[in-house]
Amino acid sequence: MRIATLFLLLLLTCPALSADALGTDALEVSVLDPADLTELTLTRLQYDSVGGMGEAYYAFEGRIWARWETDFPQAEHNFAKRLSELSRLQPTREPSRRRMTDPDLGDFPLLFMSDPGYMRFTRDEVAGLRAYLENGGFLWVDDFWGDAEWASFERLMRDVLPGNHWREVPIDHPIFHTVFEFDEMPQIPARSFAGRGLETAEPAWFHRYPAGSLEHASMRGYFDESGRIMVIGTHNTDVFDGWEREAYGSWYFERFSTQSYRLGVNVLTYVLTH
Repeated sequence: MRIATLFLLLLLTCPALSADALGTDALEVSVLDPADLTELTLTRLQYDSVGGMGEAYYAFEGRIWARWETDFPQAEHNFAKRLSELSRLQPTREPSRRRMTDPDLGDFPLLFMSDPGYMRFTRDEVAGLRAYLENGGFLWVDDFWGDAEWASFERLMRDVLPGNHWREVPIDHPIFHTVFEFDEMPQIPARSFAGRGLETAEPAWFHRYPAGSLEHASMRGYFDESGRIMVIGTHNTDVFDGWEREAYGSWYFERFSTQSYRLGVNVLTYVLTH
């Protein structure tokens, strides 16, 4: 895997976040241009899903969304801006997307995946993702809730990383303390379900049946033999929506987006320095 050496020089500062609006216009996303190996490009992993309306795709805000593009590209756009404010990293402002079978997948040191509750893989995709992870890549999977959505993802990962089992990343792991301090895994609801009360879990009816419990947010990881984290799944939480929806009201920003950005800075700092 070709990873630019500037990542090894990552140094962070920690100014206070501010709620200035970034705007909500979607970016034009370049999907075929080769990666600039001297810069960090936030890259979304594209996949296919099973089912029809409400499963493989859904209607929201006047358009049809495939599951893979949930929160894309605005989440990456906003996160890139915040990374440039909170760190010495200057990521490209335009995010990219790739499929697991793309030959240049290894040019991207980390990938984001969202809303995988109905995801499916082909044999070639399984092989491509396995090669990427075993060669040093990192995958962050977010925005899946309940038992059924996790079970679907876990079944796929048995093929990608046979014999490797996930385990919960405990709160004393350095990933929760690299830059910002966390005493628990934050639960971030999608903006549509966020209220001003104490409840932060999304409703079970919105997710794949049987949902089971959605109240406990966790970070779950797949590790290689040396202990390197290859994959994290932020389960029962929607961290990327905290990035995407930061301009949708100062109360949502202050309560949820700030936590999402802090966790994102921690994850990237940890991954790019390990």
